[in-house]
Parts: sequence; structure tokens; C-alpha cells
Amino acid sequence: MSTATTDTKRRALGKGLDSLLPRIHGNAAPAPVNVSTPVEAEAGKPREIPIEEIDRNPFQTRTHVDEGELAELAASITANGVVQPVLVRPLASGRFQLIAGERRWRASQLAGKKTIPAILRQVSDEQALEITIVENLQRADLNPMEQARAFERLSREFHMTQEQIATRTGKDRVSVSNYMRLLSMPETVQKLVESGSLTFGHAKVLLGLKLHPDFEKTAQRVSNLSLSVRQTETLVQAILFPEKGKKEPKPEVPVDPNVKEVEENLQRALGLKVHIEDKNGRGRVIIEYADLADFDGLLEQLAGEQA
Repeated sequence: MSTATTDTKRRALGKGLDSLLPRIHGNAAPAPVNVSTPVEAEAGKPREIPIEEIDRNPFQTRTHVDEGELAELAASITANGVVQPVLVRPLASGRFQLIAGERRWRASQLAGKKTIPAILRQVSDEQALEITIVENLQRADLNPMEQARAFERLSREFHMTQEQIATRTGKDRVSVSNYMRLLSMPETVQKLVESGSLTFGHAKVLLGLKLHPDFEKTAQRVSNLSLSVRQTETLVQAILFPEKGKKEPKPEVPVDPNVKEVEENLQRALGLKVHIEDKNGRGRVIIEYADLADFDGLLEQLAGEQA
């Protein structure tokens, strides 16, 4: 994906996030925020709020934060301050609850800051949860399982279709579908993906063994041997179709590179094994699926229906 395309998606997603944050109406007061300052007087402008008066976001979906990167951010804050304000909402107790910006908040604590620039928003629990998930999905360093769980939570708690999730988060709908499929894997395999031992590409290939008794053992083998995605494809095919390895190999028929490219593009788009048989511009497209969930997902993608 080009930088221009990425920037466009970021801007679109930023607008979506902003649309989730209803501004607090009223005239801005010049004084710093304190428990006696009416929320209505904040008008959405950044204010310095004591860090000790901010509670952690209870809806946070991120499970891992790199301590080294957090230390680097703390050093940057020490030198340059917090460039982008965090988002908080006022609580009835007079304290504030973090909505977005946990890394900045934690890094500011490490840097020894007493206050942090913050924007107040009056939002419900449901809005706070949705904002947190969308903000996390903006970041490029989420591991595949964190992304999958974030998508699943939007689907489960907000009853969003995959199309709606894609629109709200700025992602491609097929990608949303492929990430959510990861949650059907055994917990042991999910942990391998979460730790980085297996990539998203490995996981998509291994899903072909979802109903096979050797799924977990094969995933562990791929991880232990550091197999490439292409080597994993070969291994999975050998497990699914062992009889092919016993037959005399047939001489390879030259494949038109254009047909091969289309075949690979379809496989990436659908997340399923695709084979194109072409003879002088005529032939057939064969799409393999492992179970009914894959079949339903395929129908949805081909028909363009909402999930």
C-alpha cells in the first residue's frame, strides 16, 4: 500500500474517531481544569489536568505495550512535552477517566510529569469503549490477534457487520473477515501468532487445517522450524492430500504468469486456496474451503452481502 493511500485512510479514520466524540458545548474558561470547573465550560480545548486525577481506561483492549518504546516516548516527553493531548471524560467523583492516549499518559508518568494536556469529552460507557477500540486499530503495531479481538468486540458489543466495521475503522472488509477468522484457531496457535512466532500469513495458511487433528502440532512445527509462508503452504497441502505425494509426479504444465498473478491475488483477497485452469482464455476457477464458516464467508465476499 502506498504512503498516499495510507495517509488517506489515516485521515478518514481520524474523522471517524472525531465523530465519535461529542464536543462539550459552552464557552471555554481560561482557568485550568479542576473539580469545581463545570464540564460544560470546557468546549473541547486542551487543558492541563493533574495526572494523579486521571484513572486508567477500563475499556482498554491492548494487551501488550513495549516497555522500550514506552521509555523512548517518556524521554521524548521530557524533552519536548506531550505533543498530542489525551482524551478524558469527567466522572461524578470529580476525577477523570482516560478514553484515548494511554501510552502518552503512562509515558508522562515515567517522565515525572505532574500534569498532562487533555481534552474533555462527555461520552457514555458504550461510546468510550468504541472510541478506545477504534483508536487502537489506528496504530500499526497491534499484533494480529489484538486486531482480531478488537474487530470481534465491535461485532459482538455493537452488533456491527463486517462492512460497518471496515467503514468505521478504515480497514478493508476482506481484511476484517480474515482477521476475525483467526479467533477460530486453538488458543495455543493464537498465542504463537500473538508472540510473533507465526505471522498473519502463516495463520491464514494454517487455517486450512482448522478441522484437522494435527492443526496445533503443525503450527508448532512451523514455528520451531521457522518455515516461510510458502513452505507452510507446501506442508499443509501434504497433510491435507497425502495421496498426492505417493503418486508419480506429473510434468509441470507451464503456467501463464498473468494467470498465476491473478490466482495469487484471489488467494490473498479471499483468504482461501484458489486454482485457475486456463486453456486459451477458457477454463475454470477452483476455490477450496475448509468448513461452512469459510463457505459462508466466501459467499458473502462474492455476493457483496453484509455479514
